[in-house]
Amino acid sequence: MSCLITTYVYEFFARELMLGEVLKFSSKIMSRYLLLSIVALIPALSWAETRAVDIYSQEQLIELIRTKQYLTRVTEDDCQLVQDIEARAEVLEQPLYQYLWAEMLNHGICVKANPPRGISLLRDSAEQGSAEAMLRIAEYYHDGQFVIQDRDRAIHYVMPAAANGDLPARMMLVRLFGEGYGSPRDFEMGYHWLYNDVFSDEATKHKALELLKVLEQKMPPSAVARAKQEHLRSR
Repeated sequence: MSCLITTYVYEFFARELMLGEVLKFSSKIMSRYLLLSIVALIPALSWAETRAVDIYSQEQLIELIRTKQYLTRVTEDDCQLVQDIEARAEVLEQPLYQYLWAEMLNHGICVKANPPRGISLLRDSAEQGSAEAMLRIAEYYHDGQFVIQDRDRAIHYVMPAAANGDLPARMMLVRLFGEGYGSPRDFEMGYHWLYNDVFSDEATKHKALELLKVLEQKMPPSAVARAKQEHLRSR
């Protein structure tokens, strides 16, 4: 392609000289040469814009979910991975991809919105042990989005994830307890989990302390003292 363009430019240059337009060389010839060069670059530019996107690794997907960037990333990748995501969710039944595909269906990202199927997939992911899916369903029940608001059911979904050490789940559990939902018999356990957790940043730790202060108002001082111990002892 480049050889043909170069030959064409040379022939064009000679023809211009023969026509006596030497004085117009710098403005006319060079502008046309520049135009031809741009045309030659178009295939390369098109390839760059439509380059293939690799499927997300488990580590990438967890990070995207934790930072709530998963739907943005799918959109930024021009929806190129829709079929791969669907196959990993529907055929291979991989929990994190069930989560991602469910959220794409819930919010109509790159596909037609289908919340009934999306919520069903989130439940499947949760049943396979995905703390991310447990938390997401709990959030939907807490807010009443796609489902009838039921904050006690939100506790039902978030409790296993909190018990397994998921910090966002523990924060949501304490939040729900502080709002007056759940059994008071579980308040001490929820307080203990969050109080004794480890935080990667000050902002998250500050938020946890705020949630704990609210829950403290619903607990006897003796229960708060026990919950703050490194090892929770039975009463």
